[in-house]
Amino acid sequence: MNKQAAMEIIKKAREKGQKALSEFEAKQVLAAYDIPVTREMIVEDQLQLKQAAAQIGFPLVMKACSADVAHKTENNLVRVDLRTSQEAGLAFAEISEQMPDGENSGVLVQEMVSGKRELVMGMTRDPQFGACVMFGLGGIFTEILKDIVFRKAPLAREDALDMMQEIRGRKILEAVRGMPAADTDLLAQMLIAVGQIGLDMEHVAEIDINPVILAGSRPVAVDALIVLA
Repeated sequence: MNKQAAMEIIKKAREKGQKALSEFEAKQVLAAYDIPVTREMIVEDQLQLKQAAAQIGFPLVMKACSADVAHKTENNLVRVDLRTSQEAGLAFAEISEQMPDGENSGVLVQEMVSGKRELVMGMTRDPQFGACVMFGLGGIFTEILKDIVFRKAPLAREDALDMMQEIRGRKILEAVRGMPAADTDLLAQMLIAVGQIGLDMEHVAEIDINPVILAGSRPVAVDALIVLA
């Protein structure tokens, strides 16, 4: 864990007047707390794009990278399953052109994580209980099914494991249809870390990691939003 690195990212964002971290910055904070995130790079031109593609490897996902654009999918600023240099180049041009004026902070190029099971985890600050950790079904099902549970931070390992058993869709974590059981130990570590960020970083108002995709058994944070107080 590198608490100092996470604090520095948040400090710089606040000094620039940001109300939230960009996805890239948010994942840097998560990674500093040993939360698995996608391999990714920010690119600003086609040459950097070629270098990123060579380093990360296809297929790729590309997204606008701006602290001011939280809902990238709704704004048509995401391209997925890019499998060739031509597709990546076209996606880069389209995303760059569609970014609002003055908000283009580069394009985020990341590995495409394959997995059919999506989870959500995060942190919110309750006026009475303080930092509380959230866990549940992720992706498009988060708002539809609202299958989520909360626990007050800090979490013990047993607390995190209990949260996984409390959601209605808990069987998604088991071996099913040829897919292996989720690495619940790693999921527990991630939930504990999310709570610890809330305890350590008073200027973090909210964390939303959605989705966390199960790549086989291994959970990976594919998208993340950190709102600043």
